[in-house]
Amino acid sequence: MTFGDFNYICNQTALPLCQVVSFTKPTDYQHLNNGIVPICYARSIELANTVIFQIGNAFANIAGLGVFLIIIYHIRSKYTAIGRLEMLFYYNLLLALNVCSLVVDCGVSPPGSKSYPYLVAVQLGLISASCWALMICGLLGFRIWEDGTKRSMWFIRLSSFAYGGLTFIISLLTFQDWIKNGTLDRSNTMGLFVLSYLFNAILLATFIVCQTLLAIFLIKNYWVIGVIALVVISFVAGQVILYGFSRQICENVKHYLDGLFFASLCNIFANMMLYKFWDMTTDDDLEFSISINEDGDVLYADK
Repeated sequence: MTFGDFNYICNQTALPLCQVVSFTKPTDYQHLNNGIVPICYARSIELANTVIFQIGNAFANIAGLGVFLIIIYHIRSKYTAIGRLEMLFYYNLLLALNVCSLVVDCGVSPPGSKSYPYLVAVQLGLISASCWALMICGLLGFRIWEDGTKRSMWFIRLSSFAYGGLTFIISLLTFQDWIKNGTLDRSNTMGLFVLSYLFNAILLATFIVCQTLLAIFLIKNYWVIGVIALVVISFVAGQVILYGFSRQICENVKHYLDGLFFASLCNIFANMMLYKFWDMTTDDDLEFSISINEDGDVLYADK
């Protein structure tokens, strides 16, 4: 395994991008355009003459849709919370990512189809955009700029779109072999690896550090440190299961599930705890109590 390739990762777990990259040094049995097939992956099922891939992960993603819709509803009801609109934007990105993952993982656009590389590139772009938006949300507690303003919202939207768009373009150039000089193609994936894994990890680490400093020095609420610890533990556990134990899980449950299912559940729980952390750190920031009359008008009253 060399830095920037997906040989080991794709041998261990059935990521969608593994179908549109290839081995760094293909042999006679590892052709350049056949993707990288994991050693063990969850079996597909046939329902109404339709083959559905990753059925366990599909149920996890459907559950995630429900969870994120509930979280979005509660965020919308916190009218004066710090970072309300920015967090709403982040969870809307997660909602879009969940829908895209359902389409890609379940075979709505099957591997080998013309649309598949584009949808995988969209999925990776949404992941990058979500990581960037979360990092921006992590800076809001320091009051570097005013949250919820048009300037703030256009900044997070445009910057997330730019970073996600860059990931989408790099992904597509890698998957489609459009550049013939060997810098970006299915067997030269360093650019995609650095952007999708290394940079995103830095963004997530920045968010965690910012929130920990915020909890210790500004909010001085040590209970929320436990919540942010649950976010980190759940996310890291999901990544360890996905990249370290997916093959063992798949073999032990007879191909019914693999690491993607458990990683999806861990990510959903991590984002639930993330909302809980934001909720706990913004409860005391409300300057007004808000009620809504029968006509739907918002009424403000001092505490």
